[in-house]
Amino acid sequence: MRTDQDVALLVKRLQHRHHRALTAALSDLGVSLVQWDTLRHLSRHPGASLHDLAVLTFQTDQSFGSLAARMADRGLIERVPGPGRAVRHRLTPRGLELKEAGDVLVDRVIARSFTPLSQDERDQLGDLLTRLLDTPAWEE
Repeated sequence: MRTDQDVALLVKRLQHRHHRALTAALSDLGVSLVQWDTLRHLSRHPGASLHDLAVLTFQTDQSFGSLAARMADRGLIERVPGPGRAVRHRLTPRGLELKEAGDVLVDRVIARSFTPLSQDERDQLGDLLTRLLDTPAWEE
């Protein structure tokens, strides 16, 4: 019987495996995993604020601000004025192109990772993870 710690470690090990494989695959495009993730989230949330994107990409506001500036310098995203002092972000055509090319690579890596599972098992795993994530967060 696996302990909760064992299961948590297995989730973390799979995440780490995905991170390494995705980083390697995306490097061929000249984009990091966090940059591609930013492009992905911006395609889903056009006009997102710096803070929103920081939360979505598991960054601090400060570190995401630096990342966004570098991505804007590369012509991948645009930073546009929003209401008040807010700065909004959107994809450039080059950013969208890299996001879509990255999607192909990411899909290939993830599909290979889940090949040992049947579709029913993938659905069950997704349902279980969703149930855990839908449980209100706790503060310790």
